[in-house]
Amino acid sequence: MFQRGILAVYIGEYEKKRFIVPVSYLNEPLFQDLLCQAEEEFGFDHPMGGLTIPCSEDHFIHLVSSMRR
Repeated sequence: MFQRGILAVYIGEYEKKRFIVPVSYLNEPLFQDLLCQAEEEFGFDHPMGGLTIPCSEDHFIHLVSSMRR
């Protein structure tokens, strides 16, 4: 089922975990930094078939918590 306003990202350095985030995060500078890291690591060839961000799960959760404030 497709739902507007959200996207799935895969987070993790080794094992990937799927997170659902609002597309509004794409405008956040902190999230854009993560996207740049993903581009450097994977280019446009994402092994999971989706947006994969190479950071630790703890770092991602901390970052998302910061954006919600």
